[in-house]
Amino acid sequence: MKIVTCLSKIGILAIFAAIAGGCFVSATESKPIPVVFDTDIGTDIDDTWALAYLLNCPELDLKMVLTSSGDTTYRAKIAAKFLEIADRADVVVAVGAGEGSGSNFQEPWVEDYELQQYSGKVESEGVRAFVDMVNASETPVTVIAVGILPSLQEALELDPGIAKKIRFYGMHGSIDRGYGDKPSAEANVKYDVPAFRAVLNSDFISKEITPLDTCGQVVLSGKGYQKLRQSSLPTLQALFENYEIWAKLVTWMDVNEAFVKRQSSTLFDLVAVYMAFDHSFLEFETVPIRVTDDGFTVRDFDGTPVDAAMRWKDLDAFYDHVTQRLLGH
Repeated sequence: MKIVTCLSKIGILAIFAAIAGGCFVSATESKPIPVVFDTDIGTDIDDTWALAYLLNCPELDLKMVLTSSGDTTYRAKIAAKFLEIADRADVVVAVGAGEGSGSNFQEPWVEDYELQQYSGKVESEGVRAFVDMVNASETPVTVIAVGILPSLQEALELDPGIAKKIRFYGMHGSIDRGYGDKPSAEANVKYDVPAFRAVLNSDFISKEITPLDTCGQVVLSGKGYQKLRQSSLPTLQALFENYEIWAKLVTWMDVNEAFVKRQSSTLFDLVAVYMAFDHSFLEFETVPIRVTDDGFTVRDFDGTPVDAAMRWKDLDAFYDHVTQRLLGH
């Protein structure tokens, strides 16, 4: 039934995507895919890279940025200021679920910025606004989630029925490979296991993840990276301004000036954005997983099946694609 449903939407050529990667919605559809970006932007810099990339993907129609975990108002300020610079104040900024504290490694960029300055719409009750948006949408909504998932967990508790109108793409987990060669307790799962379990066990139309097996390999460098650094595009200038601020404040790794000039940090979140409209550079596998109490996502025959991007077909081609998109090509 799953494959038949997909066929009616994406045609015969998507059979293999439907088998290996769930009900994938092709970027060849006539209308852009409505997207909510669920993010903990402002802790790791890769969320800011992912937002810049998303805004340069015409296949995706960004409707809302939903901030999650920690100081969600701080995160919303980063998103709002960045959207303003990108001339995308049509995007709703929704302040989601969080505990009001966190690792605010991009704070200096927004220390003089208030959410009231955003010329677009700000929703202080972001989870409620997200639920209302999904219910009001005439078509399924794609959620690209690249952080801890308390906002989605709360939304599902408010209205479990929204699950049947959502396609989920997440940067979560570690199956065969983690931060090293062995599986790891990936941060977006480890720091809120109940939230990830709630999402994993939901009745979403489809669920796809990029675990560390694939997203943990993504680092931009070389000539393409230098073109990005030297670009005069306002969004890229804002991105690298944030990167330089983050590099001075981040605590879990040593990022000096030479490092920033040479390469990006690991850009985990870009892969989740890419998966929402294309699978060409990735190999997928349907993996039944169980989430342990300490945040490992382990293979388990009795676990919950999820479509996972397990291997790269062509990582260099992905780098070229991302670079061109960020340059506005």
